[in-house]
Amino acid sequence: MDTVSDFEIFLTAPPGLEQALLKEVGALGFASAKSMPGGVTVMGGWSDVWRANLCLRGAARVLARIGEFRAFHLAQLDKRARKFPWGDVLRPDVPIRVEVSTNKKSKIYHAGAATERVERALTESFGATLAKGEDGPAGVTLKLRIDDNNCVFSVDTSGEGLHKRGHKVAVGKAPMRENLAAMFLRDCGYDGTEPVVDPMCGSGTFVLEAAEIALGLMPGRSRRFAFEDLATFDATAFEALKGGDHQQAPQDLPRFYGSDRNAGAVDMATANAARSGVSALVHFHQAAVSDLMPPEGPKGLVIVNPPYGARIGNKKLLYALYAALGQTLKTRFKGWRVGIVTSETGLATATNLPFRPYGAPVAHGGLKIRLFQTDPLK
Repeated sequence: MDTVSDFEIFLTAPPGLEQALLKEVGALGFASAKSMPGGVTVMGGWSDVWRANLCLRGAARVLARIGEFRAFHLAQLDKRARKFPWGDVLRPDVPIRVEVSTNKKSKIYHAGAATERVERALTESFGATLAKGEDGPAGVTLKLRIDDNNCVFSVDTSGEGLHKRGHKVAVGKAPMRENLAAMFLRDCGYDGTEPVVDPMCGSGTFVLEAAEIALGLMPGRSRRFAFEDLATFDATAFEALKGGDHQQAPQDLPRFYGSDRNAGAVDMATANAARSGVSALVHFHQAAVSDLMPPEGPKGLVIVNPPYGARIGNKKLLYALYAALGQTLKTRFKGWRVGIVTSETGLATATNLPFRPYGAPVAHGGLKIRLFQTDPLK
């Protein structure tokens, strides 16, 4: 039930993973997909917004561009904001948080003053309630970007970041975000048809994402989204969309293995697998890297996110760990592809593995991480 014709939808991604997200978006059949710094744009209606939130594994957020106008000073912004058809998308009973960004090319350059004008227009002309402060109700976030005097309004239709799938409670100290894990799996050529091994699995993110992909599960199946609080939401149509989650039969699928030397991590990963509904496909156990053995059956992908050393003082220990990992993989995992995610090229090369040309650096937790991957080991 689209209240307007197709509009631009911006799918945000961590810088460095735009091309991987573009491939996923294309595979899911979204229209007019184009990559740009920070994400991918597509054209669609509200049902496409729902589907993007529900089905995309690599996106961080889904922003719906709901309208724009020109404004050269604050009074003009105020006047035009009061005439904007907010009721087509927003509900006055749902708290609204306003976020404004500007650039030096615009006459309106003070983001705080612009925020106040839009908030006043929303409350006085639309009767909206404002979500104030970090501890207030989450509500819906309205974003205004003022670029070269053009005021572009978007609604954050996701709410919490999409890496929060809704069924994973336990996480380790430095978890790999689910959307990053999904895109690194895609970059490694993983398509759900081969086994995956993670010998430093932590809370199990790589293994769980791989199993969910194999089962054909929608990543957003267990959570709520901000678009459910918009005037455009149709609960019946959305439930019908969720009904398209056609799960594969586990007996016909590969298996997925995670190990970690930390018993607590193994317990977390096992609990997360149960909540995710993938326990039939995954196996976690406690083991050191030097004890790693390939599972029986077909060869596949080893993918691992070892410690980087950002919080560890003695890097000599890390070089030894990476060297041991490389030695184990070279001697026992012939025919398997390897993907290693780390922030330090020196640590990756300590494995002495034959890496292909490196991928783009990816922003993650204040660091720049990178995927190092091999062809099948000989």
